[in-house]
Amino acid sequence: MIVRHFLDGDGELARHLAQQLNTPLDWPEDGGLTTGHVAKIASAAACDVSYSVAANGHLIDLFAVLPLPGTPAGDKFWGALGNAGGDAALYIDPGNMGGPTFDRLARGNEAGIADRVLSFLSELDGRQREAVTKVIGDALAHDTLVAGGRYLGQLWLRDAETTAWHVLLAKRRLETQEDREQFFEAWGNA
Repeated sequence: MIVRHFLDGDGELARHLAQQLNTPLDWPEDGGLTTGHVAKIASAAACDVSYSVAANGHLIDLFAVLPLPGTPAGDKFWGALGNAGGDAALYIDPGNMGGPTFDRLARGNEAGIADRVLSFLSELDGRQREAVTKVIGDALAHDTLVAGGRYLGQLWLRDAETTAWHVLLAKRRLETQEDREQFFEAWGNA
């Protein structure tokens, strides 16, 4: 929305496209789709899509640093995580999530994993969260210089929680120009 708000004929993206395409912003004259329109489409795509895609990609990265399911280390890790997190751990258990979960996420399933991560974390009590922190931290601590895996586990949980929230928040953003206008009018009149 910020890029879209400030985009005009002198905008950096518009100038870049005009230079790269070697066309004026109003080319082709009397055409349906001009270079300026392409710049606006690109800015909309950058604002509205890339954030959600990046957040989902980051969730994939967070799970990718954990031991892989189906390996000896992974079986031990996921079993320990299940013991530490109890029923809540079923939300992110590899067998429960299904094999193609991350494939779907990488192809744009915007909230599938985010919902599971937040459900998992919201159902942990204090004792379980501490135990899960230790299991994750111990799995991450083997190749770092950070003192103690507990801190790494805290960082992983905090990052997963915030990233999942960002995915869900991006999914709920204002979708239409009318929604945006109502938002600005309501806040302007407050």
